[in-house]
Amino acid sequence: MNSIPFIPDNAPFSPEQRLWLNGYLAGLFSDASLAARAMSGLSAAPAAPAKPVVVLYGSQTGTAEGLAKKASKEAQKRGFAPKLVDMAKYESVDLTKEENVLVITSTYGDGDPPDNAQAFWNYLNADTAPPLAHLNYSVLALGDTNYAAFCQFGKICDERLEKLGAKRVHPRVDCDVDYDAPAKSWTEGVFAALASTPGGAAAPALNGARVAEETPAEAGYSKKNPFPARLLTNRLLNAPGSDKEVRHFGISLAGSGLSYEVGDALGVLPSNCAGLVNDVIAALGCDGEEAVKTPDGTETSLRAALTQHYDISRPSADLLKAAAEHSADGELRGLLDPARNGDLKKWLWGREVIDVLHGMTTKFAPDELVVFLKKLQPRLYSISSSPKAHPDEVHLTVGAVRYDAFGRARKGVCSTFLADRCAEHTPAPVFVQTSHGFRLPASGDVPVIMCGPGTGIAPFRAFLEEREAIGARGRNWLFFGDQKRTSDFLYREQLEAWVADGHLTRLDLAFSRDQAEKIYVQNRMLENAGELWSWLQSGAHFYVCGDASRMAKDVDAALHQIAETAGGLTKETAAQYIQKLKSEKRYQRDVY
Repeated sequence: MNSIPFIPDNAPFSPEQRLWLNGYLAGLFSDASLAARAMSGLSAAPAAPAKPVVVLYGSQTGTAEGLAKKASKEAQKRGFAPKLVDMAKYESVDLTKEENVLVITSTYGDGDPPDNAQAFWNYLNADTAPPLAHLNYSVLALGDTNYAAFCQFGKICDERLEKLGAKRVHPRVDCDVDYDAPAKSWTEGVFAALASTPGGAAAPALNGARVAEETPAEAGYSKKNPFPARLLTNRLLNAPGSDKEVRHFGISLAGSGLSYEVGDALGVLPSNCAGLVNDVIAALGCDGEEAVKTPDGTETSLRAALTQHYDISRPSADLLKAAAEHSADGELRGLLDPARNGDLKKWLWGREVIDVLHGMTTKFAPDELVVFLKKLQPRLYSISSSPKAHPDEVHLTVGAVRYDAFGRARKGVCSTFLADRCAEHTPAPVFVQTSHGFRLPASGDVPVIMCGPGTGIAPFRAFLEEREAIGARGRNWLFFGDQKRTSDFLYREQLEAWVADGHLTRLDLAFSRDQAEKIYVQNRMLENAGELWSWLQSGAHFYVCGDASRMAKDVDAALHQIAETAGGLTKETAAQYIQKLKSEKRYQRDVY
């Protein structure tokens, strides 16, 4: 005899619904043939309509985009109907008709929106922005506390949405570079909050399509599990007489399963300089064998923790606050006044954790110190090779940071890790950071204009190698600059060979210290305004890589000026034209 199924108490139905369904099934299953047909169709019963939620992201390097994708998957698993939207395409949704919006965004430069978010911010911040009193929202902001404008764009988005009347259903969370835990906490909190709003999330379907287990961890090597790569090449690119130390690194990816495209970045997880670690241990009055906790809670020696797990370069805000309470004078306490942020920034220049420890009258115990240190983070470098030209290899173009300050020699953590400490038996832990906003045109026939002074040449060497490898017929124009032609003309032989064979259509150079008046790449752009405008009018894509705070802004200003002078546009229409280039992915930037 067939047993009669029943709806369990933990099923996603109200008591009244369960009572009705149990009665219905009892009657239905009195006929075995009907029962068979009912069971075959039960699991396919349609779910109730899911509550829609828009996940809107602003991303410069791909981190915010990755978190937005995770949030969308979590939304679907919890019975919502998510719609993932790039802020560059914000017009694809009508905020006046949406009920729920989640904003996940990074901050770029000095508190500015990421490139893909500028148009959205212009819309949101305009006097004509619509009232949004019907809208539920929450913001996840990404940033770096080493910068004064920490999470600034996320903060102003949050404030602006509130001002337009939207209801904040969950507090904004501001994430530092170690964002995994706070991002997960925000995700849990925000979906719980949305589920409790009127017309909460629909119940998962009976067939379990919406109640899948946690997505399994990504297989292979990643940011959480970097590949221990072997350094193949470590070559100085500058000639004698240079004031810089730019190196070309070749890294083997053989056996890793990692792949990349031109425009991507390589993450490198460094270890700290042994000399600096020894100095920190000495400043604490320790021998380095004391047991401490790592950021993930495991136990190791102080020396191992300071070498592999903690950032001992730039002092954290927590360390400064704790150190101020143990300092002999009140200078540091005074600098921590929020009104003196500019003075604190100047004071911190060239100072590291070791300097803060030397200024204290009492010493931290090892387990006290590590609480105030940040987790050692990977550094991202623009890849300077094409995988088609260098199978199983990846190339980087890195300026080694070395300078003296306050009586000590200072070293860039990752640049000198690669330059000095990577050897045959010292691997470089690496992973690929995919870039979704810095890509060559899909067609090789499209002309490209590339502007990359100094180490900003990296992705454009990759672009040119790629277009050569695939036989692209589109014209290529490179603006490159540095200090001195005789010593700082990076990849000179390769670039001049490309010019000679016609692959590099134009090469315009700007060496700032070869004449009395400094000349930069933006000056060369303006000198060739008519030709550059002609290329843009013929469909060229424009790319910039390098310093965000100065060079990229100067290049952008030059591009606007060219649109006005060579293009005959007004200031307003020139701005609209440049914005259109960005929205069409014809103006892309890889800036830092």
